[in-house]
Amino acid sequence: MKLEYRTVFISDLHLGSRSCRARDLARFLKKIRCQRLYLVGDVLDMWRLRQRWYWPASHNDVVRQILRLAKRGTRVQFIPGNHDGAARQYVGMKFGGVRVVPHTTHTTADGRRLLVTHGDQFDLVVTHARMVSVLGSWAYDWLVVANTLLNAAGKRLGLRHFSMSQYIKLKVKKACTYIGDFENALSHEAKRKGLDGVVCGHIHKAEARESPGAAYYNCGDWVESCTALVEYDDGKMQVINGIAVIEQMRAQKRAMKEAIRQSRRPAVPQAAA
Repeated sequence: MKLEYRTVFISDLHLGSRSCRARDLARFLKKIRCQRLYLVGDVLDMWRLRQRWYWPASHNDVVRQILRLAKRGTRVQFIPGNHDGAARQYVGMKFGGVRVVPHTTHTTADGRRLLVTHGDQFDLVVTHARMVSVLGSWAYDWLVVANTLLNAAGKRLGLRHFSMSQYIKLKVKKACTYIGDFENALSHEAKRKGLDGVVCGHIHKAEARESPGAAYYNCGDWVESCTALVEYDDGKMQVINGIAVIEQMRAQKRAMKEAIRQSRRPAVPQAAA
């Protein structure tokens, strides 16, 4: 059983960092079938890899699944972000069926044209204060590690999953202002180019907002939220939780197996009156 989509957009995988949810991502990629796959930046965390090499087998599994999709006919495009900006020197080249592009335009099934870009060039912290950005990234990684430990303990106590970074983003006024400014800058750029909207990543906050001016879509990340932006055959766009979708498929599969098992059980003979 495969999840069928016209297009899948994923961003901020951060392969090469300990915070990457590589096992979950590999499972998701294994279960999808699509015409196009866009890797919308920060696929590789070259900042982390330069400091210390970290590349477990699960990260290889993600790469293997991406290459397998490309081999089976999916058109795969990789748009480098700030964490894998070194890959921009390979723009125009193709590796294992994966083409490296600086940005691109995607046309949906219903005819809308969307700018696809990582979005880091619209982040003043990244473009004008790289050291602040690097320190912020380092702090974010430690926050994710601490949050993982907190949720592991909470799970044993029956508590719900809690994201400290998402809490901070939604509650701190400056963070909310930053996110709003980022979204507005990307939407303005799409309108300036005469396009109908934008697909991006970078800020690790999934969003699908339709508007008459310019639609704004953010893929989210595979560090905490484990989200993907998908397009259906009618052009409808939706943010999905990859882990939840896989768990739902597993539950359906278990239910089908149980139904088949029940149907094969011999009928119990009726007792004589």
